[in-house]
Amino acid sequence: MSKERTFSIVKPDAVAAGKTGAVVQHLADGGLRQVACKLVHLTTVEAEGFYSVHRERGFFKELVKFMTSGPCLVQVLEGDNAVAKNRELMGATDSKKAAPGTIRALFGTDIERNAVHGSDATETARQEIGFFFSGAELARLGL
Repeated sequence: MSKERTFSIVKPDAVAAGKTGAVVQHLADGGLRQVACKLVHLTTVEAEGFYSVHRERGFFKELVKFMTSGPCLVQVLEGDNAVAKNRELMGATDSKKAAPGTIRALFGTDIERNAVHGSDATETARQEIGFFFSGAELARLGL
């Protein structure tokens, strides 16, 4: 197995519902160690920048509105095959289609309000981590 890092967001719906701790615990129980985290309230510019890959899609404006609706917990997770493990623990994007016991099945309600975001590849994880954590923060953390 390969130890790697990935990026995760506990989205505004899960934070507002008081499920942040349960999500973090679910990830830890699944073998992912939290090595950095902070609570952020995204601005429209930040949300548009982070989700710019979806700019041309019909759901982009609603996604930005949702992601700016309240605080999120952004975090760096570490573990064996962390990207794949996090995606497995999250479940399908649409909470209604997510496997029982996954984060999205437990804490999400639909395809948008699905409790969490996770990187889809190691390169994406590096970019997403860099978006939220400065070089100085990462250096202090030994990342």
